[in-house]
Amino acid sequence: MNRLFGTNAPKAPKPTLNSAISNLDSRISSIDVKLAAINAELQGYQAKLSNMRDGPGKTALKQKALKILQRRKQYEAQRDQLQSQVWNMEQAQTMQDNLKNTMVTIDALKSTNKALKKEYGKVDIDKIERLQDEMADLLDVGNEIQESLARSYDIPEDVDEAELDAELEALGQEVELEREMAGPGTEGALPSFMQDEVPEFIDEPPAQAGKVSEAAG
Repeated sequence: MNRLFGTNAPKAPKPTLNSAISNLDSRISSIDVKLAAINAELQGYQAKLSNMRDGPGKTALKQKALKILQRRKQYEAQRDQLQSQVWNMEQAQTMQDNLKNTMVTIDALKSTNKALKKEYGKVDIDKIERLQDEMADLLDVGNEIQESLARSYDIPEDVDEAELDAELEALGQEVELEREMAGPGTEGALPSFMQDEVPEFIDEPPAQAGKVSEAAG
């Protein structure tokens, strides 16, 4: 089928600045090779002319050298022109790359701006302010509770030494009264209010005064 009707030839890729610059660089390199060969040929003519006397032979050799020198100038002009084109194309390539980078940056900024608007749209500023006000009110209530508890545990500071002496004297009288009511032989016993306060870690009760006296006898 392909032989009968043929096939479409593959389309050549579109030229780009990079490919054009590469082609020009290749042409410049080719001209540099030719210029190197011309310079070597001119050096050979210069060596011959320096050893020749004036005459028809030297004049003819000079004419050949002049033609070669003219060709070198043409190649140099072509090279300068190509190098100028390469420079202009490189500048255009740089501008194109900068433009692409700028467009990428703009697209990124647009996407970021869109995402930020979407996220900020979920935030209710009024709700946040209400929560802050409620938290401030709760903190105030907590402070009032702490102050109230602190006041309930305040120890009165108006107790003087006279009241303390009176309390101690009353306690002493109560101890004497309990001893008298307990009868003889209980002088060494602990008062009732002190017996209730014996720590739980004491295994044995305190020895009676009478038993201690018998053990000593």
